[in-house]
This record gives sequence, structure tokens and C-alpha cells, in this order.
Amino acid sequence: MKKRFNTDEINELIATRRSIYPAQYTGEKVDDEIIDQMLENANWAPNHKHTEPWRFIVFTEAGLNELGKFQADIYKKVSTEKGEFDEAKMETLRNKPLSASHVIAIGMKRDEKKSVPVEEEIAAVAAAVQNMQLTASAYGVGCYWGSGGITYMEEAKEALALDKDDKLLGWLYVGVPKEGFWPAGKRSSINDKVNWVKG
Repeated sequence: MKKRFNTDEINELIATRRSIYPAQYTGEKVDDEIIDQMLENANWAPNHKHTEPWRFIVFTEAGLNELGKFQADIYKKVSTEKGEFDEAKMETLRNKPLSASHVIAIGMKRDEKKSVPVEEEIAAVAAAVQNMQLTASAYGVGCYWGSGGITYMEEAKEALALDKDDKLLGWLYVGVPKEGFWPAGKRSSINDKVNWVKG
């Protein structure tokens, strides 16, 4: 069988992909062209019945301030109504986007006509995000998929033009890693997680 690509490089890329958190970013801006390529590669993720359920909103430059204010405002409204407001948490939500070059909201849009199970649509979006993460790693760019803060608040979903049956699945923080920072990973052996049946 003839190899179509350099499989050694592909294997290394997959094995060395890491979550690089905003605290490890330099503050330098990632080229928009790299973000465009990440999004283009996301668009080629596998998905049942070609529903292409991923939806992304990219925040950068002054848009990061808008995202911070958006998160803080929604958190304040929802947490105050529940009697759980925390000023420090609100300020964290306001300021966290500013530590990244870009923040990408990750949405899952349902296509009810094709009646694909919601679990499959979520899996398709996750595959799209993995494509983005691998692309970022190939360019030496760090990223981190977070789902905290306002992610699961209905008010956030509505404000991002996601309908009742859609889902906001989190935020992809993107930035230039600090010099020499790329953590080593660890996994237990795949042999502990696989059984072969050959008949």
C-alpha cells in the first residue's frame, strides 16, 4: 500500500497536540490566515448526513473586549437571579478573553429535518474542533477548549443566535505560546483499552 502523506509527521502531530492555556500565551497576535485555515480544516470534519452542525464566532482585537463584557453581563444577570453572584468570578470572565489572540465560540446547530441524533451532532462538532487543534499545533500555535463560565447558560446561547435545540459547547482560546513552552503529554497504553476479535 502506497502512503499518501508523511505518516511519521502526522503521528507526531497527533501525539504532541496539547492544550495550551491563556496563562502560557505571549500576548502576540496569531495571524488571521492561520485562524482561517483552522476553520477551513474544521469544515472537513466527519458528520452524519452532511449536516455540518458546527457554528463558530471568532472574537479578536476589540472583539475580545466585547466578549469579556458579554460574558460578565450574562454571568451577573443569571447569578444575581439565583443569588450566587461573585464579583471576582465576574471580573475573571470579563478579563480572560484579553489573554488570548483569538477566542472562538463553539456552537452546535441542529438540523431537525435530517433527524440525526444530538449525540452524533455533538461528536461532529468535537471532531471539527480537533481539526482546529491539530492545525494550530502544526503551526506552533497554542489553543485550549474551555467550557466553563457562561457556556451552559441559555441566555448565552440565545445571544449567540443559537436556537432552543442548539448548543453552545464552549470556547477555543488561541494564542502564541511562550518561548520553549510545549508540555509533554502522557497516556496509558492503548493496549489497556482495546480488545481484538479475529474469529
